Amino acid sequence: MNKHTVAGIVVLGLMAGILRSLNGCGGREELQSLSAGEHGSIAMAGSTSMERFARIVSECFMEEHAGVTVTTEFTGSSAGVEAVLDGRADVGLCSRELTKEEQNAGAVASVVAVDGIAVVANTDNLVRELTTAELVGIYTGRIRDWSEVGGRTEPIVVVGREAGSGSRSTFEELLGINDCCKYANEVDSEGAVMARTAVTPGAIGYVSLEVCNDTVCRIDLEGVEAAEETVRNGTYPLRRYFFLVTKGEAWEQSKLVQELMAYLQSEEGKKLIRMAGLVIPEK
Repeated sequence: MNKHTVAGIVVLGLMAGILRSLNGCGGREELQSLSAGEHGSIAMAGSTSMERFARIVSECFMEEHAGVTVTTEFTGSSAGVEAVLDGRADVGLCSRELTKEEQNAGAVASVVAVDGIAVVANTDNLVRELTTAELVGIYTGRIRDWSEVGGRTEPIVVVGREAGSGSRSTFEELLGINDCCKYANEVDSEGAVMARTAVTPGAIGYVSLEVCNDTVCRIDLEGVEAAEETVRNGTYPLRRYFFLVTKGEAWEQSKLVQELMAYLQSEEGKKLIRMAGLVIPEK
């Protein structure tokens, strides 16, 4: 298996006990009756930022739909959209807006969740807050040392995602610095950003809020912490939508894909979105 590809065919029922204990699955007799005897498969591919969400959803969906297999592959947003357009995947996982070219090729995006992009730093860093202007300065190379933003004298090591990443394109777009960043390290997954930032003195990076842990420290922006509530109420500046992408409108897809979309709109589906650490989008 290519080390840049995180792929998995989730075994039916693998997480049944855990999901039941969290009230994640079970009790959806209406959906089960609609799909009684249904067999088939759904292939999902795309954003590494959406891995936790996709695994939770696929495991629970399969538990409730005997005979259905959902496969997941995490190769980045652009690769996921390309796979949908090429017919290699049924559903793309995309953490950015579609480009005009993708839309013209037939890609259609459906909003499924809202996520915050957290700015993270090595835990030895003394800086715990930045302004948006300072963050822009760091990522464009104008600010090169932590002492320029109130920290100790230490070179800033700028970590980011690879070209084609949904996280990278959204981060740069939100800050208005598209194609202007000066990266010291470009890595191919959220986990790699976390790992590189955690072990590199002076490092700064950005990741999906739901993958943050105590191996790094979060940096507040404009005095606002990256948290579920601040993402929901819009006070945190770096927030984005997660999309499911299909070739053509959702209602034009197979019965299984349509049911997956409907499942995510249900109360059970919303529960899983929250379980993944994401925010339910407003209507």
